Amino acid sequence: MEGIYLEHLVVMVLSLGLLSGALCQVDDGSDNDTTAVYIVTLKQAPTSHYYGELRKNANVFKHGVPRNPNQFHNPRDNSRSNRSSSSYVARVHDSLLRRVLRGEKYLKLYSYHYLINGFAVLVTPEQASKLSRRREVANVALDFSVRTATTHTPQFLGLPQGAWFQAGGYETAGEGIVIGFVDTGIDPTHPSFSDDISLHSYPVPSHFSGICEVTRDFPSGSCNRKLIGARHFAASAITRGIFNSSQDYASPFDGDGHGTHTASIAAGNHGIPVIVAGHCFGNASGMAPRAHVSVYKALYKSFGGFAADVVAAIDQAAQDGVDIVSLSITPNRRPPGIATFFNPIDMALLSAAKAGIFTVQAAGNTGPSPKSMSSFSPWIFTVGAASHDRVYSNSIILGNNVTIHGVGLASGTHEDTMLTLVSALHALNNETTVTTDMYVGECQDSSRFNQDFIEGNLLICSYSIRFVLGLSTIEQAVETAKNLSAAGLVFYMDPFVIGFQLNPIPMSVPGIIIPSPDDSKVLLQYYNSSLERNETTKQITKFGAVASILGGLEANYSNSAPKVMFYSARGPDPEDSFLNDADILKPNLVAPGNSIWAAWSSLGTDSVEFQGENFAMMSGTSMAAPHIAGLAALIKQKFPSFSPSAIASALSTTASLYDNNGGPIMAQRAYANPDLNQSPATPFDMGSGFVNATAALDPGLIFDSSYDDYMSFLCGINGSSPVVLNYTGQNCLSYNSSINGTDLNLPSITIAKLNQSRTVQRSVTNIAGNETYKVGWSSPYGVSVRVAPTCFSIAGGERQVLNVFFDATMNSSTTSYGRIGLFGDKGHILNIPLSVIVKVTYNTTTNG
Repeated sequence: MEGIYLEHLVVMVLSLGLLSGALCQVDDGSDNDTTAVYIVTLKQAPTSHYYGELRKNANVFKHGVPRNPNQFHNPRDNSRSNRSSSSYVARVHDSLLRRVLRGEKYLKLYSYHYLINGFAVLVTPEQASKLSRRREVANVALDFSVRTATTHTPQFLGLPQGAWFQAGGYETAGEGIVIGFVDTGIDPTHPSFSDDISLHSYPVPSHFSGICEVTRDFPSGSCNRKLIGARHFAASAITRGIFNSSQDYASPFDGDGHGTHTASIAAGNHGIPVIVAGHCFGNASGMAPRAHVSVYKALYKSFGGFAADVVAAIDQAAQDGVDIVSLSITPNRRPPGIATFFNPIDMALLSAAKAGIFTVQAAGNTGPSPKSMSSFSPWIFTVGAASHDRVYSNSIILGNNVTIHGVGLASGTHEDTMLTLVSALHALNNETTVTTDMYVGECQDSSRFNQDFIEGNLLICSYSIRFVLGLSTIEQAVETAKNLSAAGLVFYMDPFVIGFQLNPIPMSVPGIIIPSPDDSKVLLQYYNSSLERNETTKQITKFGAVASILGGLEANYSNSAPKVMFYSARGPDPEDSFLNDADILKPNLVAPGNSIWAAWSSLGTDSVEFQGENFAMMSGTSMAAPHIAGLAALIKQKFPSFSPSAIASALSTTASLYDNNGGPIMAQRAYANPDLNQSPATPFDMGSGFVNATAALDPGLIFDSSYDDYMSFLCGINGSSPVVLNYTGQNCLSYNSSINGTDLNLPSITIAKLNQSRTVQRSVTNIAGNETYKVGWSSPYGVSVRVAPTCFSIAGGERQVLNVFFDATMNSSTTSYGRIGLFGDKGHILNIPLSVIVKVTYNTTTNG
């Protein structure tokens, strides 16, 4: 379930006793007879550490037609690495298991060889211990669970006149770039992924060698020159006995909806009509509408996913030759150990960075509390969620002239006509009582009601936690309204659903949902006070309340935006499970993630309100991340030799700090009434700011970091040497020096503890023409900052070192922020956020 409110929802559900016994824990291996899945890595380096260097240095991307145009329909291993190499590595893994577990039962699920050299295996804790003692084995980690963390956003981001225009128009925007999606799969029949909607030729990039699995759910011909690869990974889930083939599909097909949604945000075709519940909401387009899509399904509706399957998916994507990996998933818990960076997923993605693959990950939906970040590593580009300026809202005007605002993608009633309001609880037939059906007020069964009371009137129904869980649906209530000839529907919020935020929900009849419990009380008080009853029998003799509904089909574009959404996870980046602060800024930036229209699987069930529809409106950091994946494709198309860190720099340094009214970007601070609890966003809310798609294609200067820089950073973590050796096969002694996270050449500076003073260096490379830059800055509170030089001229291709001097001027444990600005005389402007958490200065006082 994508659900941006997942964490809060579970709390509500448990408090109401609605999920007793429904939640399960991953086996912690405490029972020696119990098997579990372990990810085992070997000390020998993976294939990409050799092949990836060749790929990175070549920097050649041919956009030709493959020799076999139908290669992606063949269900065979056609990976970009040598088949004999992968087979050899698998045989080595099998031989090791046979030697160590001689005669014992075990089940190997995957052999990883491209990004990490290792395998996933189902064994007992005792067997895992045997494996860990072998000299060939570097690391044994228990598998862990993961979860899933547009029509207008191209216009809001200025793509048609900006980034697309620079790429030659939407017809070519992203062409030749392959985005790999590790998600819940894809619906290949959706027009957003068709390859025949344009007369422009559409060759498959020759550097891609993936395949398309053929199954009953994903028949031959599902892939094409747009959707060029599709596989699924579920071995870890299957061994646990939780894989439900009827819901989850043992194929790349998306039975959830989330994967189809995210893929179309990044790379969906341009100009696809968005028709939902019979209403047209414009035309949709991905950020890079000509980019190619390759899908690696490792997440499933009924249980989420597991790291062993996700690592297998990432490993295969890298072998296939994707340029960008989009991960709208996060771990269910903070990784244990000496640092959050040391976990199988992040380590696989470190190798992906070495192979030149740019990785985007959702920040997580656990905001707004500090240190709620679920994406940790500096080689991963972490994206938070912000609003955009399009809002759908409708309202109901009561007979006492009170107007209540609500949500609902629905038409209104006839103008200037007030209709009678009738509560479902007051329109029951003689056979039904609340005692016999305690949920009858949710309007799920028309046979429970007396049509004479409801026909031609507005039916009032209750919206409870059951709608959130999918036990009741708006669609069924609409059917009830149609069967009873109601003029429309009005939902009030059950008082138990405190602070829940609703997206607009489609209705094919006039309708509104009042999301505020307080506003719901206003409606019910007016309704109840307007009832006329027989003084003796107390029976209702007249429904006196009247109202009219104003439609919610027309979007409003006047809202201040962007603002950081309350659910978007926040920094500072937690370095370890003790929540010590890392010297790395997270999130990297924010992008549109709220109320995003995008493609939906024909059998998608993630959001019950969009079942059977071709499009759905969803919210979450899951929606923000693919916006960046698509925009990164535009950058990669323009600058094919850019490293992943160069792409990250272009996106970060050009980000906007202001909303569409020229004010500071705001951040919501509370789950309840978020618009009443907001303040200016800090770097720990929004990273470098809100993505500026057009400026990112002309950043002027680039902050670049290499794989060796990341290795030096990892080796600088206290006690990390054996862990680094375990995961990478490389000895920290081979690096002349280690560095702190602050010293990574990132387009930001974060200092978790400023002990008196600190000098930080940054190096910029000019990718534009000759230019002279002036340097300005604002200091964090309690800190003196100085930058040298304050002015420099730099030729195209040259590097310039900036020295940044920090001095604590007071003792403080309050985080403070500043910025460095680089202002070029050719118009390039770069912003570098500064964050200092703890300040320690000289102690000048004496205790008497």
